[in-house]
Amino acid sequence: MHFDLVDMRLFVAVAEARSITHGAERSALALASASARIKSMEAALGVPLLERQRRGVRLTAAGESLLDHARVVLHQVAAMQGELTAYARGLKARIHMLANTSGASEHLPKALASFLARYPAISVDVEERESAEIATAVASGAADIGLAVEAMLPEGLHRFPFCDDRLVLIAPPGDEIAQRRQTNFRDVAARDFVGLTEASALQNHIAMQAAKLGVRLRIRARLRGFDAICQMVEAGVGLAIIPDVAARRYSRSMRIKMVRMSDPWASRRLAICMRSRQSLPRPVQQLADHLKAFVKV
Repeated sequence: MHFDLVDMRLFVAVAEARSITHGAERSALALASASARIKSMEAALGVPLLERQRRGVRLTAAGESLLDHARVVLHQVAAMQGELTAYARGLKARIHMLANTSGASEHLPKALASFLARYPAISVDVEERESAEIATAVASGAADIGLAVEAMLPEGLHRFPFCDDRLVLIAPPGDEIAQRRQTNFRDVAARDFVGLTEASALQNHIAMQAAKLGVRLRIRARLRGFDAICQMVEAGVGLAIIPDVAARRYSRSMRIKMVRMSDPWASRRLAICMRSRQSLPRPVQQLADHLKAFVKV
């Protein structure tokens, strides 16, 4: 099956005009050439796309399906052309960055905002992943740069420390656990919890620690953000494990208590990781240099 963009545009024009003659005119093709292209498409598909009638054509079921796909393809081509035109007019790069949950939601936004303000021609797409996946993607070239737990990064990746990322337990003030200064995960793993959605890298990390204890977490509610999680904890729905920086922010306006966790996995250092500097496009080097100015360790 070999269709080109001329075929796609012709078929859409014929379908919208309900006429091969008028579709050919809209596509600036001779009628014979347009008719031959339509027949070639039908032969390649092995199914009729049009029903020829006295006053034009009518789409078959297969034709209706092809019309939907053709419009999507042409829309995507137009979007591609628009983006490439933007590059030609000075857009230097679109950087693909991966970050774990804490990094993406708590530690990166301020640094990225100032970077984008400084370099208006560069765009950055941040995608949330688990640290092990980030390391693999950056090493293989599937991503340009990453922010991940430093302990999860292999030796071959260039990196520099970016910030500490301590996880803490939060509880409503009246809960017995809220009276403690410190606890460990084993002591609370059997309790009800509020967590992030299953797609969250942080939630997967916590679930993995529970599995190591032979426990399956009882998640009463799954939400998309730390704000919503803290509201649930304040209402007594369950406990939660979130980054210290988020817990401190929300504890100023909500009745929640922070309890330090003694587990080693709750105290992490995040690092910016990338391939060798010489192999990086200049915009990625500029982002890395900018992020160094925001190092918090």
